[in-house]
Amino acid sequence: MNANSVRARVARVLIVFAAAAGVAAPAAAARIGILTNKYGTQTAADFNASMSRHTFTAVDTSAAIPTLAALTNAFDAILIFEDATYGNATSVGNVAAAFANTGRPVVLGTFYDQDRSDAPAVNSPHGWGALEQLDPNTTDGTGTPYAPRTLDTASMAVHPLTAGLKSLSSAKFAGGNQAKPGTTVVAWWKEPNAQGKPDPAIAYRITGAACIIQVAIAPNYPSTPDAATGYSGDFHRAWGNAFDFAAKACTASTSEAAPPEAAAIPTLSPLGLALTALLVGAGAVFQRRRRAR
Repeated sequence: MNANSVRARVARVLIVFAAAAGVAAPAAAARIGILTNKYGTQTAADFNASMSRHTFTAVDTSAAIPTLAALTNAFDAILIFEDATYGNATSVGNVAAAFANTGRPVVLGTFYDQDRSDAPAVNSPHGWGALEQLDPNTTDGTGTPYAPRTLDTASMAVHPLTAGLKSLSSAKFAGGNQAKPGTTVVAWWKEPNAQGKPDPAIAYRITGAACIIQVAIAPNYPSTPDAATGYSGDFHRAWGNAFDFAAKACTASTSEAAPPEAAAIPTLSPLGLALTALLVGAGAVFQRRRRAR
């Protein structure tokens, strides 16, 4: 076999391995608990139908608060939202913070912001206790604006949380936040928040073992009277990405995550880079052999 044939065969093999190395492994199936005072059963049913790779179970926190042991035994991650503020929010936040500190992710959705301790007094907020030390965003002083929000896809980071998102809009049940220092925002709403600053649409924050993801739109949208006209776009994809990221313990490979300006530049995992280097090295060897003849 001549050098050209050998080089071509090596190249084909290495390209196959390099391509495989750049493909992200699918997220493992996760058990997701939905902790809320309303719409828990409906949201669990909708998500189970739309994201069959995970299992969703409603936990009604309007009357009782689950223990940390109950949550860690039953779930790999939890989702927290509410519909109207309620007195158990503080206790829910405390047990959710303890859950997060075990290394299990917590996902937040609208209207979490309305019960945050920095929400407007008109909402009669109760605060979310220790969870407010870990969450990605504060409110913008107003909270959910009940005004349109449209995802700014042009500025999105390349990240598992934004994978496949082409559009997302809300008529009124989204937005009203401000990112904390140390928060990673991977997508913004086009419209500014009440402070005239960028309004985070999808963000997460890691503090020690805790990872908190916030998707600033109501997860129960499909179950509300506003479902037909209230939202459009990749709603279930956005939530599916959040649970996939949670199922992978909030980790992303180099090939899965990059700043927005790197979006057009293909990246490889460490294995892919090693294989590419091997390919280059093999080519150099053949070139040396050719020159030696």
